Amino acid sequence: MRPWREGPGDRRSYHHGNLKEALIEAARRFIAERGVGGFTLVDAARLVGVTPAALYRHFRGREALLEEVAGRGFTDLAERLARSLTSRGTPLERFTRMGEAYLAFAEEEPGYYAAIFETRGAPMTAEQAASDVPPRPSPFDLLLEALKSTFPDGFGGVEPRFVALEVWALSHGLATLSASGHLPKGPGMPDKYEMLRAGVLALVHGAGRPRHSA
Repeated sequence: MRPWREGPGDRRSYHHGNLKEALIEAARRFIAERGVGGFTLVDAARLVGVTPAALYRHFRGREALLEEVAGRGFTDLAERLARSLTSRGTPLERFTRMGEAYLAFAEEEPGYYAAIFETRGAPMTAEQAASDVPPRPSPFDLLLEALKSTFPDGFGGVEPRFVALEVWALSHGLATLSASGHLPKGPGMPDKYEMLRAGVLALVHGAGRPRHSA
């Protein structure tokens, strides 16, 4: 990713109604380039060309802005996973595409991805929090339901939620290693998508083996 540097063209001109969106985009860019701890409200204000005081018309502080970025990312990720589950093919093919969509999201939206894991619980946008409409299924809910439908015979008595947590941990680990450049590469080495497919199948089949008491 090209290192970000602020220039005259980076300052956004905005009407009264879209300062909030400009601030969210600025925070997303800072997080993608510098990490969650690498930006302040002053940085965001400078990028969009306003005083720090103007930010408080939309966000009560840095954490509120971070939560909004995380909520946007959470929604984007859930929508990508949902599209994978409604695509054509067998249940296993759709489940595989779901894993591919997760890794692609982490690579394509590093700002969103980092913000998601900096918040506790399921982050929501301000609009979602103020809405009376029931929340959409979270990425974890989608993963759990996909596991159940793809492997209807179960996992040898292992709670599907535990298997889903293991699959998520594997996916997150591969995404993190890939982003940091620590994922082994070279001739004969599978890419992260192949590693995820093989790892998920190993987890699922391992969970389904009968347990023998010592």
